[in-house]
Amino acid sequence: MVAADLLRQTAVTTGIAEGRSEMGGDTALVLGGGGLAGVGWECGILYGLARAGVDLTTADLVVGTSAGSVVGAQLTSGLLGPQELYERQLGDPGGELPARLGAGLIARYAVTMARSRDATAYRRRIGAVALAADTGPEGERRKVLEARLVSHEWPRRRFVVTAVDALTGEFRAFDRESGAGLLDAVSASCAVPGVWPPATIGGRRYIDGGVRSATNADLAAGYARVVVIAPLALGSALVPSPAAQAAGLREAGARVLLITPSPAARKAFGRNVLDPARRDPAARAGLAQAVGHAAEAAALWSGPPRT
Repeated sequence: MVAADLLRQTAVTTGIAEGRSEMGGDTALVLGGGGLAGVGWECGILYGLARAGVDLTTADLVVGTSAGSVVGAQLTSGLLGPQELYERQLGDPGGELPARLGAGLIARYAVTMARSRDATAYRRRIGAVALAADTGPEGERRKVLEARLVSHEWPRRRFVVTAVDALTGEFRAFDRESGAGLLDAVSASCAVPGVWPPATIGGRRYIDGGVRSATNADLAAGYARVVVIAPLALGSALVPSPAAQAAGLREAGARVLLITPSPAARKAFGRNVLDPARRDPAARAGLAQAVGHAAEAAALWSGPPRT
């Protein structure tokens, strides 16, 4: 099955991307996962592009996965512009809980992937890891995210937050029509398996949307112009990479700009993207990197609308 067919199948399965053109959608911004370093870097990219005259906050659709759900929730709140969002990443990261994706946990992810026959089976196995892990009280983690967000209400703009059902491995895309609260959806999307506890929504337990894809950019199917900002660029046979999903969108007719970290940004991320101290240097690296993408972003974002 070609990439465009996969995108259409995803649209039908999730009920999110299907029919978006009928809703007047033209531009989409996709914000991927990447820990606290990813949060900082995305904010730096967004502010750097805004300074160059490319305001991605006008997107008709914003898709947020893990770190991207935090950035997206703040960006669509209407309470913070790109500059304010960037400045919030600088200085002392007070109130954040330190964490690490240890070598043992990463190895367990790899073994689980090797033993899984398909993507859903892999996500279900990772969900079992998350449910069995001793990661502390769910409420404590929720308080951190509660303090991080400037608003706990879904925006009027189309904003989608991704997560995975820890028990079944099924993919979920939450929005204001889903019945889930924004804070709960973001908590679910940021629940890194084995690091943070799964989030409870409607009696179900959910984990990081990045378990399915670092960006879930296929949810932008049907939009004419798409910018994908992906702190993590890797993928596999069971977890499609941002580049593979961007290629699928292009094959389906979209104009797509994929932005991934420069060598300098990867260095700023350090060895632990969950370290709160990496947010500041990653934000500054994103701001510097944005200059190199400004011309292409401007050409895409100001291009002709869908006819």
